[in-house]
Amino acid sequence: MIIQKMAEAVGEIISLTDDELNNLTSSFIVKKLEKNQHFLTEGNICDAIAFINYGTMIYYKASEKGDEITIDFALAGDWLTDNFSRLKKSPSLINIKAIEPTELFILKSDQLNELYNSFPKLEKLGRILTEQAFIRITQLSIDLQVLSAKERYIKLLQQYPEAFQKIPLYHIANYLG
Repeated sequence: MIIQKMAEAVGEIISLTDDELNNLTSSFIVKKLEKNQHFLTEGNICDAIAFINYGTMIYYKASEKGDEITIDFALAGDWLTDNFSRLKKSPSLINIKAIEPTELFILKSDQLNELYNSFPKLEKLGRILTEQAFIRITQLSIDLQVLSAKERYIKLLQQYPEAFQKIPLYHIANYLG
């Protein structure tokens, strides 16, 4: 199965019947991104979620000078979206791009809502993924306020050691503030 990794990630959160899993996995579109190709650009409305099969993505904001200010990252096995834009149906304030060749399994929001209506367990999956994203953003906000740059670096190294092998140091430095 081409999307085995995604099916395993879902299985870690909720258990699905074969029918539910087949309906979910058959709804995804496979998209390959080259380095520097965007999943989302600032000003566009995010209309999908994605699972990273392989590759690395960064979330960033462009400064007035054109510099990229890294605000988050996502590695293989992570879910990807701009929940603020997607849920509010408003233009995104951020960009999300591949920093190496990346393969995404993309699920459009309309299709996701149809799956929610057809398979209530999938709504639980969506809720849990949204809660996990909220927790991550909240923790990052707290860390930026109370931890030193060195402490944030050590914490990142402990929680995401693979990030240091995949993400250029200037993006990590940017992310850590």
